[in-house]
Amino acid sequence: MKHHKPPKAVRNPYYSGPASDHFDGLRFFSPVQAPDKTLKDLLRWRREGKGAAWPKRHPSPFRDKPPERVEGLRITLIGHASFLIQAAGLNILADPVFSERASPLPFAGPKRVNPPGIAFSDLPPIDVVLITHNHYDHLDLATLGRLWRDHRPRFVAPLGNDTIIRARYPDIPVTTGDWGDAFDLGHGITAHLTPSYHWSARGMRDRRMALWCAYVLTTPAGTVYHIGDTGFGDGEIFRAVRARFGPPRVAHLPIGAYEPRWFMKPQHMNPEDAVQAFQLLGAEQALGHHWGTFRLTDEAIDAPPQALAAALAEAATPAERFRPLRPGEVWTL
Repeated sequence: MKHHKPPKAVRNPYYSGPASDHFDGLRFFSPVQAPDKTLKDLLRWRREGKGAAWPKRHPSPFRDKPPERVEGLRITLIGHASFLIQAAGLNILADPVFSERASPLPFAGPKRVNPPGIAFSDLPPIDVVLITHNHYDHLDLATLGRLWRDHRPRFVAPLGNDTIIRARYPDIPVTTGDWGDAFDLGHGITAHLTPSYHWSARGMRDRRMALWCAYVLTTPAGTVYHIGDTGFGDGEIFRAVRARFGPPRVAHLPIGAYEPRWFMKPQHMNPEDAVQAFQLLGAEQALGHHWGTFRLTDEAIDAPPQALAAALAEAATPAERFRPLRPGEVWTL
């Protein structure tokens, strides 16, 4: 599929490798995804957008102080797309963001309206950190530096993201992989990198120069599927996960940052899309995230859970099987 060309670049500053079915030698791409939005599209959104106002504070009623280790499966939403996954004695953080803003600037950009659902000082010993992609609401360098200083975890990320992390923290070793790669994390847990329909950028001239992914974690307590961001697309990424790994025990599915649809649909699911994904996966449980912490798009702060409830009712699916989590809320096997 033809893509609108981003600003010209002489080379990829993050990754150098052979071309593939999703890398053209300079940029990564999803073959079935719609063309990139242009600057004209962005200006149209900003000009026409009538985004709902968010409160300055939206505190969660939940607060978690997790145990040091869990032999079964225990999952906490820290906030936005940040999860603590405790499985088979291993502690894994996915897309950890503890900073006040999801932004390259400490004084501007989306500011959190609730604190992390687990205080940084209350984290158990962290063994592994999984990064899905390099957007600031998923790859927070300040948080990664704190984690390295205090916990010395193993970092896993898609291709090219190691360069971004090591530019700030040269001492941090980062294991990187392509879609289809898998890494043994120990304790009987393997992290599999799988495709998502999204993109990447840290600035104006590096669009799609680092890879993005979702993770399937096969664990003794069942399969955990973590998506940081994705559009629904043709649904094939969800069918493929089920075909290869079977129905997940639990799936982390994004339900926010979806308006306006004409702009956001290729890279962000809305709740109706997320319910379709849940059905294609055949997951026993879904946990909705990516809403209610950082205002990134036009929908109201409480629109995602309301739309999710309506979509589940339309699909005749019990609401308890797909929970829109608040920061600090816990799900246990």
